[in-house]
Amino acid sequence: MKKGKQKILVALSGGVDSAVTLFLLKKQGYLVEAAYMKNFSERINIKGSCPWREDREEAYRVATKLNVPMHTFDFQKEYHDRIVDYIFETYRLGQTPNPDVLCNNEIKFKLFLEKAHKMGFDKIATGHYAQVKRNKKYYHLIRGKDSTKDQSYFLAGLEQWQLARALFPVGGLLKSEVRKIARRAHLPNAQRPDSQGICFIGKIKLADFLAQKIKPKKGDIVDIKGRKLGEHRGVWFYTIGQRHGLNIGGSGPWYVAKKDIRKNRLVVAKITDPELYVNAVKVSGWHWVAESYKLPLKTSAQIRYRQEPQKCVVYKNKVDFVAPQKGVASGQTIALYKKNKLIASANVF
Repeated sequence: MKKGKQKILVALSGGVDSAVTLFLLKKQGYLVEAAYMKNFSERINIKGSCPWREDREEAYRVATKLNVPMHTFDFQKEYHDRIVDYIFETYRLGQTPNPDVLCNNEIKFKLFLEKAHKMGFDKIATGHYAQVKRNKKYYHLIRGKDSTKDQSYFLAGLEQWQLARALFPVGGLLKSEVRKIARRAHLPNAQRPDSQGICFIGKIKLADFLAQKIKPKKGDIVDIKGRKLGEHRGVWFYTIGQRHGLNIGGSGPWYVAKKDIRKNRLVVAKITDPELYVNAVKVSGWHWVAESYKLPLKTSAQIRYRQEPQKCVVYKNKVDFVAPQKGVASGQTIALYKKNKLIASANVF
C-alpha cells in the first residue's frame, strides 16, 4: 500500500510533539485524522488542576490549523479500571508503579489502537521520542535520536502487533528541531511548555492523588540505626530513593532507603550509606520485544526514565549490576538495551 493511501489516526495531546507529528504525516501525503483521548476528568476533587479541557482545546486548534478532522474518545472508565485502580493497589502494597508504561500498554497502544482499527485506520501515530525499525522478521524498538528526550523506556511493554501499527515521526528528530518545525508551520502551540506529571492526570501532585483512596497515617522516620528523625504521613506516599518532601532536619540530605509497611515506618539514609544501594534486583515476567535472548545475558539495563544505561548480567528471575544502584523501588519497570535497541522488560519486585 502506498503511504499516500494509508489512513493514519494521530493521537493529539495538545502538546507540540503530537502537533508536529500530525503536520509531518500530512505533509508526507498520508490520509490523516486526529483524536484526543479524554482519560481523566476534573470530577475528582483534589488540589491542582486536571487541564483536559485546555489540552483538548489546544488539540482542536492544531487540527483546525491543519484542516484535519478531529475526534474525541472518552476512555475515562477504562482508564480508571485499568490504570487508576492499579496505581492505588500497588501503592497500598508499598510498591512504586510506573503509570506511563501501563498507560501505553493498555490505553494508547491497545484501546486507542483497537478503536482506530475499527474506524478503518491502518496505523496510529503519537509524538513519542522513539523509533521503530523493521527487518525481515521483527519490528524493533529503538531509542529516539534526542537522548535527552528518549521515551523508548515508556514503550518497553509493547508487542509486535502494536509496533507494526505505530508511527513515531518525531523519534528521528531533536526536540529543538521539533520546535523549529512547529514555529515554521505556525502551529498554535509551538511554544507550549512540555507537560509534566502522571500520564493523563495532569498537574495533580501524586500525594494528593493517592490521598483520595489511601488515608494518611502518621509514622516514624528513622535512620539506619533506628534513631527517630521525624514523622511522615504514611509510608504509601513515599518511594525508595525519594529525597524531597521528607521534612526532616539534621545534616542531610536524606533519602528513603526502606519502607516498613507493617510498622508504617520509613528508614532513611545518606548518599554515602550502603543501605541505599543494591547490587541486584529480583524481577518477574520478562517480555521480549522481538526475538528472545539466551540467559544469562550480558547487556545494559535502565530502571527509571532518563537513567544512563547500567551494565548488568540478566538471569531468569534477577538482574546483577556491575555498579551498585541507588534507590531501586519495587513495582518499577526494568528495560534491557542492546546499544540503542530495547530488547526486553520486566517488573522489579
